[in-house]
Amino acid sequence: MELETVKREKPDFAEVYEQEYSYVYNYVYMQVMHRENTEDLVSDVFIRAMAHYSGFDPAKASVRTWLCTIARNCLIDYYRKNGRRKTENLDDAPEPSATDEYDILKNPVNKEVYRLLQFLSEDERELLNMIYVQELKNPQIGEILGINAKAVSERHRRLLAKLRAMEAGKESGDFLDFT
Repeated sequence: MELETVKREKPDFAEVYEQEYSYVYNYVYMQVMHRENTEDLVSDVFIRAMAHYSGFDPAKASVRTWLCTIARNCLIDYYRKNGRRKTENLDDAPEPSATDEYDILKNPVNKEVYRLLQFLSEDERELLNMIYVQELKNPQIGEILGINAKAVSERHRRLLAKLRAMEAGKESGDFLDFT
């Protein structure tokens, strides 16, 4: 019996934009944590994607994976141009300003998550993004980061411990399920 390969159809770019905009926006926002910068970066992602869409091969990767690769490259360029964010003391965390928040940040739990994410490095936020937003498995994450799956698991464990320590003693400490 001969195995048939499934050939994915290449959707129209307008359809790709409509279906994937929110996903790309959330992916980028989780890294930069700033609405205006996110909007600029997402625009850059889709401009680059549109310029290179003729070279996209749906047999090699999904549109979402392809867009995330472009987004990751845009983020690398952004951090090179603007420098890395400095880590601050958790007690000095700025509250999200009214001009910088969406309706979702009006929820106190979401506001606290946002505040905690401010103190994670770009690499730590990227790891959380790959695990919880992109829902990638450890071997896939390891391949992207150039490490093995066990190292991914250990980084995840240490990151959760760091978040627990940051949130120790707070009443809203049960807002993340660390089990």
